Amino acid sequence: MADSEQKADGDARTLAAAGQVLNGQGTRRGLARLLPFLGPAFIASIAYVDPGNFATNIAGGAKFGYTLLWVVVASNLMAMLVQILAAKVGIATGRNLAELCRDHLPRPLVWGMWVAMELVAMATDLAEFIGAAVGFNLLFGMDLFTAGLVTAVVTFLILALQSRGFRPLEAVITSLLGVIALCYVVETILDKPEWGRVFYHAVVPSFAGPESVLLATGILGATIMPHVIFLHSSLTQGRIIAANPAQKRRLFFFEVADITIALGAAGLINAAMLMMAAATFHRSGFTDIATLEGAHRTLEPLLGPAAGVVFAVSLLAAGLASTTVGTMAGQVIMQGFIKRQVPVWLRRLVTILPSLAVIGLGFEPTRTLVLSQVVLSFGLPFAVVPLVIFTARRSLMGELVNHRVTTTLAWLVTGLIVTLNIYLLYQTFLGA
Repeated sequence: MADSEQKADGDARTLAAAGQVLNGQGTRRGLARLLPFLGPAFIASIAYVDPGNFATNIAGGAKFGYTLLWVVVASNLMAMLVQILAAKVGIATGRNLAELCRDHLPRPLVWGMWVAMELVAMATDLAEFIGAAVGFNLLFGMDLFTAGLVTAVVTFLILALQSRGFRPLEAVITSLLGVIALCYVVETILDKPEWGRVFYHAVVPSFAGPESVLLATGILGATIMPHVIFLHSSLTQGRIIAANPAQKRRLFFFEVADITIALGAAGLINAAMLMMAAATFHRSGFTDIATLEGAHRTLEPLLGPAAGVVFAVSLLAAGLASTTVGTMAGQVIMQGFIKRQVPVWLRRLVTILPSLAVIGLGFEPTRTLVLSQVVLSFGLPFAVVPLVIFTARRSLMGELVNHRVTTTLAWLVTGLIVTLNIYLLYQTFLGA
């Protein structure tokens, strides 16, 4: 009873403050007006700084220096557009993307999409779980299997916060994002990047041969993730209810601000990952950093023991947060597509068992992370294509329907994402 009262009280304060802002009431000004609306995008943004991003960004920076920094910037801008559309679906329709697919698409297609997205969610969660286990391993020296068990316990505890309402979970996830950001502020101070080259390569597209094109595609695949598109539409569908079109427009404005801040932070973290690898590994001639453990070992002699600890802390925070978010996304996908829901602890347990099996069988963790990006590449069209279709329908979206320019831009981004990921799949399975 006390827990439910605490949940109601915590959420009620946020909802009351948001209601006053949407109604033009209250005395909140500036950032205080925005605070009740911050949260959903910070949960979604964790998917953009998960262990898969560590693997691709570090590999890109070590191999090609700052050359692919513009890919990180471009990927982040595309991710912002996609997440804005995902958030808008929930606000405008009161339904999440999986529910809309179930309501408006042929039944066989819905079942096929559900299977594909479940595989994506499980593969993503597997990689994120392993990333957290590697973080525990690097920090405390425990073997990977024991680290996996500790990861399981900690993620269970984080997921238990859902019973206390949306604010406690949002606070924990946002705090973990803050830890990652702080770690990379420290790394950037330690590695002293060449700022002239950073600014140049952030805005000037260039490649350094076919291998850099493949790695750029991997960076994109690790940035825009299908499971979090479904999750974000769910996070906004009922968190704050807008009573009329004017309130929906105002709510959407605040959600765009939420996305801009959260994904802006995630983009800077991704850029800092690549910059760190370029300024340390590439500059020192270590161009073939193939594993997270290798990156950790190489950082210490180059920048000192503190750099290795900071790297491990950031990886651990990313793994714990992203595996929690992955479990939440899996719940949304199952409930939305087939109207079924299993207890969070059971879903977490089902994901943990194959993760522990992979660790116990001795599979190389970073290789597992890379293979998970291939599964993500397969699943992206199943999320992005229906998202653009639905947000362009006035009958569904009302006054929040996409502007024609937005739809055109979204289709261009979708075409680019699908084309690059087909290329990634081809190179992975058929390339020389």
